[in-house]
Amino acid sequence: MQELIIDILLSVVVLTAAGLLLFVGRREDGMTKKQRKMMIRILLAAAILLGLQFAPAELFDRLDRYLFPTAGRWIRFACYLIDYFIIGYDILKKAAKGIQNRRVFDENFLMAVATIGAMALAIYENGEYLEAIAVMLFYQIGEWFQSYAVGKSRRNISNLMDIRPDYANVERDGRLEQVDPDEVETGSVIVVQPGEKVPIDGVIIEGNSSLNTSALTGESMPREAKTGDEVISGCISMTGVLKIRTTKEFGESTVSKILDLVENASSRKSRSEDFISKFAKVYTPAVCYSALALALLPPLVRMLFMGLSANWSVWIYRALTFLVISCPCALVISIPLSFFAGIGGASQQGILVKGSNFLELLSKTKLVVFDKTGTLTQGVFEVNGIHHNEMEVEKLIEYAALAESASSHPISKSLQRAYGKEPDRSRVSDIQEISGNGVTAKVDGAKVAVGNDKLMKHLGVSYIDCHSTGTVIHVAVDGAYAGHIVISDLVKPHAKEAVALLKSAGVEKTVMLTGDAKKVADQVAESLGIDEVHSELLPADKVEKVEELLRVKSEKAKLAFVGDGINDAPVLSRADIGIAMGAMGSDAAIEAADIVLMDDDPLKISKAIRISRKCLRIVYQNIVFALAVKFACLALGAVGIANMYLAIFADVGVMVLAVLNAIRCLFVKKL
Repeated sequence: MQELIIDILLSVVVLTAAGLLLFVGRREDGMTKKQRKMMIRILLAAAILLGLQFAPAELFDRLDRYLFPTAGRWIRFACYLIDYFIIGYDILKKAAKGIQNRRVFDENFLMAVATIGAMALAIYENGEYLEAIAVMLFYQIGEWFQSYAVGKSRRNISNLMDIRPDYANVERDGRLEQVDPDEVETGSVIVVQPGEKVPIDGVIIEGNSSLNTSALTGESMPREAKTGDEVISGCISMTGVLKIRTTKEFGESTVSKILDLVENASSRKSRSEDFISKFAKVYTPAVCYSALALALLPPLVRMLFMGLSANWSVWIYRALTFLVISCPCALVISIPLSFFAGIGGASQQGILVKGSNFLELLSKTKLVVFDKTGTLTQGVFEVNGIHHNEMEVEKLIEYAALAESASSHPISKSLQRAYGKEPDRSRVSDIQEISGNGVTAKVDGAKVAVGNDKLMKHLGVSYIDCHSTGTVIHVAVDGAYAGHIVISDLVKPHAKEAVALLKSAGVEKTVMLTGDAKKVADQVAESLGIDEVHSELLPADKVEKVEELLRVKSEKAKLAFVGDGINDAPVLSRADIGIAMGAMGSDAAIEAADIVLMDDDPLKISKAIRISRKCLRIVYQNIVFALAVKFACLALGAVGIANMYLAIFADVGVMVLAVLNAIRCLFVKKL
């Protein structure tokens, strides 16, 4: 009766697992050849096992009469052995290689010893081979789900890998030639046709098109691009032909940097992963020696000191059960998988995390520090006022634009747009940029100074304060004050909502650091709900402020700095977590950051924090669940209460549950 109940339960579990495998396999179009082959092996082995279990006992008894005595027993064993090799030959092969390479103690070794031992006991006692094959079968089912989960996460990340361009179109002698993107020099003109990827960063010099940026940003809505717009590599031109003048070499382009970040993400492990790796190195040999002691010591004590029978088969069975239970698969597989899935899920949303260590730190973020320009504001400055000018408006703008012509700062670009002409650099000489203050230069022989009030004070020029809200650019010509230009920057549409979401996500304090004037900074901070603001800072001052904030915060709380400019790179490196705006951000900021937001949307900051916290919750759930079940079942196995079926649950069942729990890290759209 007991055997029938076990057979029925086994049938239900195997059929359920097989059905789930088929369901997942049919839905997963991208299933690899290896996964498909493994699924066929699992289903075939399960079918043979069920067939053998429910085959009439008389079938093998007849063979004894027709062939020779005990023929049925050995043919029955051969059938089970074939089934065992179908499902477990690769585990045995890996275990043998591990022994050969002197890396004995791993899950393959544990499975091989436990199942071979169970088969040997079954032969010795003419018993059931079911347990040995069931252990291997369920272990392989768990491995298949782990492979599926990793594959799904990897496919999310590999969507980013699809942005790698295969070629670039260069026009030569009136014909388009496809060349390797590495061969295209900076300043070359490339042609991107509808349906093709933009291979290298550049500026559109001819044409209009809708760009599909979903692989980069996770956004489904296309972006319109026209002549004069900057485009980044990895986008797909959907509607028009674009001629683009490249501004970078392929190795320095956005697509190359993203691919490098993704490829190296798995090398940076979290503290939880390091702990599990170290734990497994100590734990696995310890349980192997414990199992050996359990198999040898009690029988020897019974035989030598207690005058009882040794009961070798009982204690060897307990030791084998102990081995199966002790396998650390649930921890070794599910913890790295959780982080890998978290990174994959984040990348699907346009959030690139450079390593699981940064994902773990992000979950502890309690203080978020923002740069202003390009982070909370659009970084698109427009001239909206010229006051107290002592010369013609056009002349004042001309002097300012020419003096700033060597700068790539957004304010400089706004002055050049207001000027409306291509600056003649031959008219400008002796350009000196004074960090955080402005520039001085000679324009047509006149000494021109363009910058903030600090620059005017430094030069000893008497200036006039402006009461308008915006960035005030003072201009002095030959030491005399010529007037000031008011430039305004627009707040990003989602900036206020982003700050509010951060607070709802558990961030205790938000701070804004900017080199802008106090009046402008205070107004932006108030409108967005920022808790604290520090203005008129030089790049070195920003680092100093972050250092100060790091000193006063609690040890467990982490500080994240969000920036985009080249002058933010030192601060991004110094913060616990550096978050860079990737689409419009500078290369230096992206290199220095730990996390990159591909569409510059500040809403993604709170989403990244929620993803990281969900990932860490799942990691801790798996650690606690796996260890609690393991140690409870190990104790039961040592005293003989737990049999091989409980061992299967303690090992494979826990692993499957932990892996399925880890897969939840992939699903982040509703966060």
